[in-house]
Amino acid sequence: MNRARRQLLGCVLVAVVLFLLYRRRQSGADVNVPPPVTPEAPEIPAPENPEEHPHDETKPPYLWRDLPLRFPPTVIELLPEGSPRDLPGLQAGSEHVSRITLWHQQSRKAAVKEAFQRCWKSYKNLAWQTDELAPLSGLPQNGLGGWGTTLVDNLDTLWIMGMHDEFNEAVEAVTQIRYEDTQSPEINTHETNTRHLGGLLAAYDLSGDRRLLDKAVHVGDMLYAAFDTPNRMPITHWDSHRAERQEEQLAEEATSPSEVSSFVLEFTRLSQITGDQRYSNAAHQVMVRLQLAQDMSKLPGMWPVVLNTRANMADSDKFTMGPEADSLYKSLPKAYALLGGRLSMYRTMYEKATRTVASHSLFRPMNAQGKDILVPGSVQVTMTQNGKPRTHLEPQVHHRACFAGGMFAVGGALFNIPIHRKIANKLVDGCIWASQAMPMGIMPEVYEAVPCASQTSCPWNEWHWKQEVWKKENTVNPDPSLDADAFIRDHRIPRGFIAIPDTRYNLRPDTIESIFMLYRVTGREDLLDTAWEMFETIQNATRVENGNAGLVDVTDDQGETGHTDLMESYWMAQTLKYFYLIFSTPDILSLDDYVFNSAGHPFKLPRLAEMEKAFELQ
Repeated sequence: MNRARRQLLGCVLVAVVLFLLYRRRQSGADVNVPPPVTPEAPEIPAPENPEEHPHDETKPPYLWRDLPLRFPPTVIELLPEGSPRDLPGLQAGSEHVSRITLWHQQSRKAAVKEAFQRCWKSYKNLAWQTDELAPLSGLPQNGLGGWGTTLVDNLDTLWIMGMHDEFNEAVEAVTQIRYEDTQSPEINTHETNTRHLGGLLAAYDLSGDRRLLDKAVHVGDMLYAAFDTPNRMPITHWDSHRAERQEEQLAEEATSPSEVSSFVLEFTRLSQITGDQRYSNAAHQVMVRLQLAQDMSKLPGMWPVVLNTRANMADSDKFTMGPEADSLYKSLPKAYALLGGRLSMYRTMYEKATRTVASHSLFRPMNAQGKDILVPGSVQVTMTQNGKPRTHLEPQVHHRACFAGGMFAVGGALFNIPIHRKIANKLVDGCIWASQAMPMGIMPEVYEAVPCASQTSCPWNEWHWKQEVWKKENTVNPDPSLDADAFIRDHRIPRGFIAIPDTRYNLRPDTIESIFMLYRVTGREDLLDTAWEMFETIQNATRVENGNAGLVDVTDDQGETGHTDLMESYWMAQTLKYFYLIFSTPDILSLDDYVFNSAGHPFKLPRLAEMEKAFELQ
């Protein structure tokens, strides 16, 4: 071969090598590189196998992404740049857990998994690809959009429990969901966000299955359309059909802070994974408004139970840690961690909120056992004649407010606030007390207790308790001749409680969630036995032929009032998941590596994601 030919061949080989390197770089580009600061959305590639994603030919495959916005954001604020801060470790060291203790938990973990498998089998056989199963009648229910909520909500639980065959089958079913299609006249965007988008993102973070990310982008785009209002505040009870027709959308005049704030974790994580910062920007702007409302409310530091998001007003006079606000409060330390500690506003919001909560909402209930415990009540604010606010504690406690113990445990460790660990222990012990005091050993949806006059000394007073029961009943049904002893007996009111407005138990996870969080942060081994006793009690009381069903009355230890015909998706996705995790080794979904959204779905923290990426590049 002459010299000219060798030179020509060499040039060709160099060109081929450079071309291949260019293609490799393009195909392996970092998905977290932020796009230009512009409201336009970046292109998202179509699924690799379109045959796996059947759809209505009359509708485009990316309906919500292609839908023009009536009120686009004027600017896209990027996620904070730079490396994540070196945040404090949240979990107690594994050396605090003995081998004997870990060995003892294996049979408990297996029992929880067996309960899950039994419920999953019933759902698959009787309600597959529908929202939820009615376990008494054996009928499917579609009250959450008809998109298979139980299916999506439990993807990560299947993976965590090592049920990979069932997981793969579920993923195949999820690829068939058409989020563009729903018969529901109204969509609860809060539930869709936390259960569907949260479930898809967590399952993707755990498995790396690209199909789940594709579906998460679809859901994210749909929910993003609910922000298309004049002030960019999301509609929480949303008519997607009106939005599809590009009719006017307005933020609501009455919604809860829990619902309107719930997007911050899911939208942030979606932006971190895809690089599309429209999502995180939309959620962040809502939180900026909520930060302003926090200072302007009638009880600065807390948010009222009702917000007027259309007028950006927070002038309601009732405050609670219950269902109207739980997701907002618990998201604050988690958002700080998910953003790698690079956005201080979430720490500021958490510290302001917890100061007010500790001063006004938390109270010590008088109890016959003399336990030094705390529970979260509600606060009513009235204005005096001179225009100053006056607060009044309403000692009504919601089961859903039991998240507070876990929040104080995580926030106290993350922000190094020692008093919060003490508060966390008292709050968790308070929810355990409220459960164990009931005739069935299960906490009701709502109860009222006798507040102690002092948090340092609170001796039991039988007469005072009965007087408070008498007074409470007379405010509802005036009867000066009421016999308190007979009323307590007939209504099965435990000592220390003055009323139980809602006697149901709806398979809720909040108590075991906080027990799990506190155990992981402190290593308190007595919580393991408490959790096991709680699991056995709930399982024995709620187990029915086709799964588990809620209870009508937790004060009825004879079981005469029966069950409610609904197995909420969160029974498996949260309640059983937290029971399973507390009996697992502490390295499984470490709180140093993951944050759990309000529906119990774990998202990778930036530090873990960067470590995994560095390992893959080696």
